[in-house]
Amino acid sequence: MEGMEIMFDFYKNKKVLVTGHTGFKGTWLCRMLANAGAEVVGYSLEPPTEPSIFELCNQAEKMYSVIGDIRDIKKLDKMFSEFQPEIVFHLAAQPIVRESYKEPRYTYETNVMGTVNILECVRKHKCVRSFLNITTDKVYENKEWEWGYRENEPLDGYDPYSNSKSCSELVTHSYKKSFFYDGRCAISTARAGNVIGGGDFANDRIIPDCIRAVEKGENIAVRNPYSTRPYQHVLEPLYMYLTIAQKQYTNIEYADCYNVGPDDCDCVTTGELVSMFCNEWGNGAQWMNISEENAPHEASFLKLDCSKIKSVFGWHAHWHIEEAIEKVVEWTKVYFSNGNVSECMDREIREFLSK
Repeated sequence: MEGMEIMFDFYKNKKVLVTGHTGFKGTWLCRMLANAGAEVVGYSLEPPTEPSIFELCNQAEKMYSVIGDIRDIKKLDKMFSEFQPEIVFHLAAQPIVRESYKEPRYTYETNVMGTVNILECVRKHKCVRSFLNITTDKVYENKEWEWGYRENEPLDGYDPYSNSKSCSELVTHSYKKSFFYDGRCAISTARAGNVIGGGDFANDRIIPDCIRAVEKGENIAVRNPYSTRPYQHVLEPLYMYLTIAQKQYTNIEYADCYNVGPDDCDCVTTGELVSMFCNEWGNGAQWMNISEENAPHEASFLKLDCSKIKSVFGWHAHWHIEEAIEKVVEWTKVYFSNGNVSECMDREIREFLSK
């Protein structure tokens, strides 16, 4: 716990901005920061789902929440002027592949120009010392090969979501080289694999689909049971985001682009993942294959090479996929029984950090 105590001491009383704070990952990140004693402000649209983990855990009571559009640079700039953040985590995005086919323009406006807007504010406001742009493993040109993609592989996401996040990476790299060469603010990007955890209610994500099905007593419908993805509990990448932002704050040599994914043993097919969920859930939970014809393109094989964060930060997985599924089921059953999900989140955070 010594390293974690050092991290929590670092964030105590730091002014931290999180964009996209009302979402699934944003809520968990704000929870960790608030528990560390940081002064947290969030800038985001209203919670993107109903129900919402942000509202279920009453996260607004532990931080200052600003509801706004990342495309609205005037409101974003006003918030920077008032709060004067030292550290910025940029999570705000349109994050769903299928939605990006329906709304490509909105996806690009949010994911590309949203990144331009946040970096413009960081450029203008000298208070910011550390900036981390959270993107995705889908930024790479996917060649459907068997080994993991490294940080120096070409960026060229296929669908509008993945491509817009590739563009977000390029925008960040350009701003870093053009405006922050003096070292005033450390700039990094983090490319995370698929995350799972309690409180994700998004559409077109496999674990939320599982939860909605078992709540109704239905079989779980799986579109792509043979697609391989790198799955990890949401606390895994959040821990690394906090680590990267902390390390580069004190030493700009850490500023870089990083893959943040699970070990190879946690890259499983969607069918294997759902089978694990069914076994952990019990009560006769089952799934069925509903492969679609003429469905929008989605990569069938994708994983990351995370040797860089292992060598630079000494990272290792805290929870493997079986434990991650166990924690998803634990949180969900607390929620279904009208239990205290806030206490469940804080307990899981403590258990994770104790590893």
